[in-house]
Amino acid sequence: MQRPRVVLSWSSGKDSAWALHRLRELDEVDVVALLTTVNETFDRVAMHGVRRELLEEQAKQVDLPLFDVLIPWPCSNEDYERAIECSIKELIASFDITHVAFGDLYLEDIRAYRETKMQALKIKPLFPLWGLDTEILAKDMIAAGLKAKITCIDPGIIPASLAGRTFDEDFLNELAADIDPCGENGEFHTFVYAGPMFKQSIAIEAGEVVERENFIFADFKIPDTLRTQ
Repeated sequence: MQRPRVVLSWSSGKDSAWALHRLRELDEVDVVALLTTVNETFDRVAMHGVRRELLEEQAKQVDLPLFDVLIPWPCSNEDYERAIECSIKELIASFDITHVAFGDLYLEDIRAYRETKMQALKIKPLFPLWGLDTEILAKDMIAAGLKAKITCIDPGIIPASLAGRTFDEDFLNELAADIDPCGENGEFHTFVYAGPMFKQSIAIEAGEVVERENFIFADFKIPDTLRTQ
């Protein structure tokens, strides 16, 4: 009997990376592809602000094909839903997928939204991290060797100075007590460059930190010295 074939909603951040790690550890499904929304104007991962070159390197290091969902900027919810729907239909046809996995942790409204949308496409959603204690989860990620940078923050919730920082114990200790340590409420977003889900770590260097549309974005890129090799 064929095991469920899964496409993973891949944000380039720690939660989706850990979802992949957990799905592979459980070994009950076959993760066959990654699906990522990319802002076609800036050629970066939507919301996280991660360059396409780093996204593609992540896909290489987890040894999975990447399907990018190009969305306009600005993007209406209708445009977003239409793009996602088209991409999932293509994946169903090309990869015979039966499930879509998400890295959501506990937001009931987001889960209900995803379940409704997947039901309309006659495909099942998976939530491998659902209900895990986020304080324990954050520390487990770090202890297992996951390495990530803070690429986007909401300065109305946490200090702007935390943009570009490493997701580690020091970072967690600087968060106020009412801030979710995994940023589940949109407090911050990350880019993963090393961890147990990767074959090799990704070399990166820091770029500019900018403010755009009331968010702070920290840029990272592949070092110029590696581009000439």
